[in-house]
Amino acid sequence: MRDLQLTGDALTVEDVVDVAQRRARVSLGPQLAERMAPSRGVVVDAVHRKDVVYGVTTGFGALADTTIGADDLAALQFALVRSHAAAVGAPLPDEVVRALLLLRARTLSAGHSGVRVDLPALFLALLERDLLPVIPEKGSVGASGDLAQLAHLALPLIGEGRLKAPGDPREGRPAAEVLAEHGLTPLALEPKEGLSLINGTEPMQAVLALAVVAAEELCTLADIACAMSVEALFGTDRAYDERVQVIRPHPGQLDSAANLRALLADSPLLASHRWSDHAVQDSYSLRCAPQVHGSARDLIAHCRRVLTIELGSIVDNPVVVTDNNGGYEVMSTGNFHGQPIAFAADALAMAVAELGSIAERRVYRMLDPATSRGLPPFLAPDAGTNSGFMLAQYTAASVVSENKVLCHPSSVDSIVTSGNQEDHVSMGWHGVRKAHEVIDNTRTVLAIEILCAAQALDLRADVAAPGPATGAAHGLVRRDVEPMMVDREMAPQIEAVRTLLPEIISRVSGVVDTLR
Repeated sequence: MRDLQLTGDALTVEDVVDVAQRRARVSLGPQLAERMAPSRGVVVDAVHRKDVVYGVTTGFGALADTTIGADDLAALQFALVRSHAAAVGAPLPDEVVRALLLLRARTLSAGHSGVRVDLPALFLALLERDLLPVIPEKGSVGASGDLAQLAHLALPLIGEGRLKAPGDPREGRPAAEVLAEHGLTPLALEPKEGLSLINGTEPMQAVLALAVVAAEELCTLADIACAMSVEALFGTDRAYDERVQVIRPHPGQLDSAANLRALLADSPLLASHRWSDHAVQDSYSLRCAPQVHGSARDLIAHCRRVLTIELGSIVDNPVVVTDNNGGYEVMSTGNFHGQPIAFAADALAMAVAELGSIAERRVYRMLDPATSRGLPPFLAPDAGTNSGFMLAQYTAASVVSENKVLCHPSSVDSIVTSGNQEDHVSMGWHGVRKAHEVIDNTRTVLAIEILCAAQALDLRADVAAPGPATGAAHGLVRRDVEPMMVDREMAPQIEAVRTLLPEIISRVSGVVDTLR
């Protein structure tokens, strides 16, 4: 486990994912309190002068023109957090909540929010003990960020809401009870602190960070699965030749083609028919794999660039900034609007869905004797009595079709909230959640392709063996899943390969150390 210091500066995608998956622990940077002090002083001074400052001495949203009396300023912050905790649905996964604790602490510590260091410090104390706020998944339109989810994140800081300690059920326990067990004291919020806890895009950031890394892994898996299918279908690697690829030099396409060349290098099975005239050209799902996989890679790379900017941005409102005279002022901003993430999430979902779409076509070709170049129907040696992998393709087709529905863009939708004050919203929260569903579906399709390709390679054993890289993947599958020469339940086989996917990347990378 590596150590990460919270300084208020930008985080990387890997920082977020490592904390989410408990591969990194976080501590407060040594100068953090000093960094946060000037903006906090500006807020305190504004309260003393009775300035009209949105969310500090006024109501929120459509109530921005309502001035709040000095005696009610603290109550205002508590009421805001409580009233905005209106999310519904199943709790967010633990890794998303860990990422969210980190990201909200980072934004507050950047020195533009006007809050005390106590807030990010308590977030990190929860993270250190793995005490996770229970945050329902639904209820955000991605406008002032993800207000409802952030309010549920904030409730335990004031001793309310629910926390899940290690070993607790997913619905957690009352936060006050869990805090007391771990010697933590709830905070008494001061002016602006409630507002700063709930404005921002960090929930979208957290989910998108995990999605980007997962999508990048699927790109590599898609190349591995495709290489196995190429061998199984007596395909050729000629379309992946570097001389062909460099005349259309999209970066992702070049990377995917390089992977396929390396994965198929020294393959006896490929060599067995290299000079055969059995087919003039391979089908698009084989021949055009670098173009499709590569386009997905390029779009996912764009999503990483958007997210990288977001991880160093200030998404609070209002914010404290310097004025033209070297002093400070409080300014309202629209930086909490989720549109950049909404577009990126929709793009990510479409990119990953295409990896699944083309993989399903390769599965179909292996199962259909009209296209499989000599393989038995549905990869069943005794077809008829046995149905073989027929229903595995049904499952792949089902989730590919589901992905098409999920890829309907959220980012072009909007709905009015807050008395028409918030009259355009991003729907970015819907987008990132849908992207994760698409990723999970595509993971299933690639597992099915690898499972079917492994069976097909077994059936080609009398011709030749697969190459070193594809052979490593095949061997790993066969370690946990026996060939299916007589029908047996399919679901456990698919799930076993799904579980193996990270290990397949690792095992193949040990053979092809240049895998991209």
